[in-house]
Amino acid sequence: MNNKRKLDNTNRNTNTGTTNKNRNKRRENSNTSSSQHHHPDNPSTRTTNNMAGKRGKWSRHAASSNVNMDQITKMFDDIADPDDTTVATMEGICKLCEHINIDPMEDIRILILLHKLGANAKPAQISREEWMSGCESLQLDSTDKIQQLLPSLDPGFMEQMEFREMYKFCFNFNREGTRKTLDKDIVMPLVQMTLKDRIPSDRLCTFQSFLSSTKDASYDRITLDQWLSFLDFSLECHDLSEYDEETSAWPVLIDDYVDFSVSMKDD
Repeated sequence: MNNKRKLDNTNRNTNTGTTNKNRNKRRENSNTSSSQHHHPDNPSTRTTNNMAGKRGKWSRHAASSNVNMDQITKMFDDIADPDDTTVATMEGICKLCEHINIDPMEDIRILILLHKLGANAKPAQISREEWMSGCESLQLDSTDKIQQLLPSLDPGFMEQMEFREMYKFCFNFNREGTRKTLDKDIVMPLVQMTLKDRIPSDRLCTFQSFLSSTKDASYDRITLDQWLSFLDFSLECHDLSEYDEETSAWPVLIDDYVDFSVSMKDD
């Protein structure tokens, strides 16, 4: 247990060093970019032309598809960020949820929809290009059609591998900026939202209680590996009394969670 914790801490220190190096590299790139002269070949000067080209491409797609690309564009315009109309942030996504009558804080189907639309470029937003491509692929050119799709977005219809990919997406989509981890205060409701139909409720409750009560600062933020491990562990280990941490290959978080759960039962 102690050796595993030391290994975890070594990995955290290595990751921290790598993060600092990447951060310095991004600063250098930023300084280099800001010193470049305005030039017609500079990507920033081609933005308008690129957007016009993409709109032309989408219009051509509309001629060969069964969806109205202009309507898809209008749907995105309605939820786009006023300060950057190339993306829809959480404010716009919540507005979409109002249009299709679902609760963005409780209904996992909004995350499944964003996953199927391909909202992978950055956390907590969907780009115009992702929206256009995703809606065309799913044949969605109105909010009525999105509403009609909702029943099929129930996670109960997903095979295990497809569900695991969606579960991974939920973690990445809820990250903040360039952070690679999630605050445990986000993890607790999110794990309930994503796993309530896959994992027994008592397992979810004890995991939430564990995160809420632990004094270990290393669990203030949860990694993607820990997030995925909880799902895999819950599906593989149904009886915690049979768990042997000496022979397990699970992250230390799982060891500590099992110790917590067993102690709760003993009490």
